Amino acid sequence: MFEKIKSLINEIDGFTPNVKDELEQFRVQYLGKKGVLGDLFAQMKEVAAEDRKEFGRLVNELKNKAEEKVNLFREKFEEQPADTSAVGDLTLPGVSKAPGSFHPITIVRNEINRIFSRIGFNVSDGPEVEDDWHNFSALNFPPEHPARDMQDTFFINLDPDKEHYNGQLALRTHTSSVQIRVLDNEKPPVRTICPGRVYRNEAISARAHCFFHQVEGFYIDEGVSFADLKQTLLYFAQEMFGADTKIRLRPSYFPFTEPSAEMDISCTICKGEGCNVCKHTGWVEILGCGMIDPAVLENCKIDSKKYTGFAFGMGIERITMLKYTVKDLRIFSENDVRFLRHFQGVN
Repeated sequence: MFEKIKSLINEIDGFTPNVKDELEQFRVQYLGKKGVLGDLFAQMKEVAAEDRKEFGRLVNELKNKAEEKVNLFREKFEEQPADTSAVGDLTLPGVSKAPGSFHPITIVRNEINRIFSRIGFNVSDGPEVEDDWHNFSALNFPPEHPARDMQDTFFINLDPDKEHYNGQLALRTHTSSVQIRVLDNEKPPVRTICPGRVYRNEAISARAHCFFHQVEGFYIDEGVSFADLKQTLLYFAQEMFGADTKIRLRPSYFPFTEPSAEMDISCTICKGEGCNVCKHTGWVEILGCGMIDPAVLENCKIDSKKYTGFAFGMGIERITMLKYTVKDLRIFSENDVRFLRHFQGVN
């Protein structure tokens, strides 16, 4: 029995805990109610009377050494810096993380949606891979028509054995294709906008890209006039760029509208005084528009003698560049976090 106690004392002398949990296990093992000391005190009645004095001395020595070991390392652990392991110091303040943000293109698209929704427009969507009918022919682009050359198109080759495309599918060049899809399923009155990504085979520069985002909008009903178009676009411009914004319409040409126009707004930078952004004219072009060509209505089986309508289309990147004074269109697709941080808190 005495040899066992002396062996336990030697174990205590050689014990060195590495972490606080090991020290706590040691304390429970020796000093706990069901620990080593408890067992030894329970065995004292079995020790011969002449040996009890020595037994008691050894047990007290073991107890004192165990308590000293616990107190010594408890102070050391309390003096050590906090645990920096995987869990870390739970008493320290949490590490704050910067909030995310919407992409500026998303911010402006959402704002366009809200502006037009307030005057009764809903939002429609369509596929980015389109057939010839919806992307060209139904919009008054007949085969071999020179107007098809206005847009450089990414055609899709469905037959790998042929060197050239067969003209069946292409990446849509405008969201006007959604107009045809809407009119395939709905009849006037129809009032909707169609935001989405479009693709054109163009050289990438500060003002052009091979993909960008566009919003097509149109309204078809009985008695719709060019005056309705002008008032709608004036409302949009003033809601997007400010109540002092002015607009002007210049004659233009688009295959699917007649008459057609391009719309300028008073420069948001110089307020119409003239600067580098507006090339010292005081005006900046933002969209094309016009009255829907009767041929387009007839292609969609809508009586062009009964119904009229207007349509407009704008590039979201163009609107975003003007709204936030961004000079290079390419930055929108570079995923530069430093640029995106400027839009935290904006929705």
